[in-house]
Amino acid sequence: MLSVNEILKGTRGKLFSACPHKKINGFSIDSRTIKKGEAFIAIKGDNFDGHNFIGEALKRGACCIIAGPKMKTRITSAAIFIEVKDTQDALADIARALRIKYNIPVIAVSGSAGKTTLKDMLTCVLSAKFKVLGNEGTKNNHIGLPLTLCGLNNSHEIAVLELGTNHPGEIRHLAGICLPNVGVITNIGPAHLEHFSDLKGVFKEKYILIESLRSPCLAILNSDDALLHKNILKSCLKPFILSFGIRAAADFSASHIRYNAKGIEFLLNGKHKFHLRTAGANNVYNALAAVAVARVFGMEYQTICRRLADFSFPKGRLNFKFINNVKFIDDTYNSNPLSLKQALDALEKLRPAGRKIFVMGDMLELGDAKEEFHREAGFNSARICDIFITVGTLSRLAAKQAAASGLKTQNIFTCSNAAEARSILMNKISLQEGDIVLVKGSRAMRMEEVLNVI
Repeated sequence: MLSVNEILKGTRGKLFSACPHKKINGFSIDSRTIKKGEAFIAIKGDNFDGHNFIGEALKRGACCIIAGPKMKTRITSAAIFIEVKDTQDALADIARALRIKYNIPVIAVSGSAGKTTLKDMLTCVLSAKFKVLGNEGTKNNHIGLPLTLCGLNNSHEIAVLELGTNHPGEIRHLAGICLPNVGVITNIGPAHLEHFSDLKGVFKEKYILIESLRSPCLAILNSDDALLHKNILKSCLKPFILSFGIRAAADFSASHIRYNAKGIEFLLNGKHKFHLRTAGANNVYNALAAVAVARVFGMEYQTICRRLADFSFPKGRLNFKFINNVKFIDDTYNSNPLSLKQALDALEKLRPAGRKIFVMGDMLELGDAKEEFHREAGFNSARICDIFITVGTLSRLAAKQAAASGLKTQNIFTCSNAAEARSILMNKISLQEGDIVLVKGSRAMRMEEVLNVI
């Protein structure tokens, strides 16, 4: 909650009313869902302009309108009107003002893979002790993150926020809004290389999160990641760094990792037993990072263990699904070379009674290296899978490489879209109980449609 005066101060806006001390209960950019007593921020996007919906927002009870110069709607005495230079900047300014007003610890999570899962894990674990504010889903960009912070109120004790990026400078912008105290980086992988060129470019962007931390400046980093490990070794008093890992020495380390029909078990630091309902060993890293944060905030191992055992993994991220008595691994949310390798590693470690089947969609935004990464995926798939189904132009390269690497051509299928892949699974493969099917691809490939009607 902010007063009109606080909004004016934060946004440097111009007031068209005489209610500077009025309190605003909340903020919205959607005229369809705005609640009575909230402020409507007229965001202009690529495909819409919120200024065209000011009238609808007023009808639904908006008590304040925050709009750009020369707002088209007639100003009435029924609502407060604030004019700002840019409404997207105003949204960020309001979010920052709320973060400063409610001076609670902010934990920011980033990385090339696993950040949404870790953010949700942290929210689940910490909520056993604290009232937690967290992003919904993947609202991790210049609109979603400030909207999340706009939900801050005096009941919240801690915030867990995911910071996404696909262009240089975005992490700095988001960190400048949420002003994090704790920064967690899951890993550095070849994602969005169209804009970051190489791994060093990805690392440079992600590590800005750690460089942007506010006191007490705690970083929690993956010691098994080569680029992050170098900075753990260079660590000094600011920021203070805790590490997590499996292979390299770490403050929070996993060993005795075992796989079973229900998920994964491991020992933390050789003595605390944990269980996760997932197929992916990469989620052991997420669990270790969650334990590290929870311990920093004074939680007991027993409570952390119980919360992680009960944690439901986000939709489309290495979830087990049983469809017509066949086990599927739903990893359809997105794909890049690192997360694809993690998914194939999970498939490799499973021991089904039947066949291992991989339905792979194109990995996008990989720049000049896109063909090389798809061929590598084909090579690894030939080693792990019994049947390989590809979706998209780039994945045809993976299919060719799989054939060249020894997978029988009668067990390789190429498709243009997810519907064709679904048809192959239903009509040509003759799925049987005991088979296990991994489905994965970039968001734009709509790989979830493979599962929708099976």
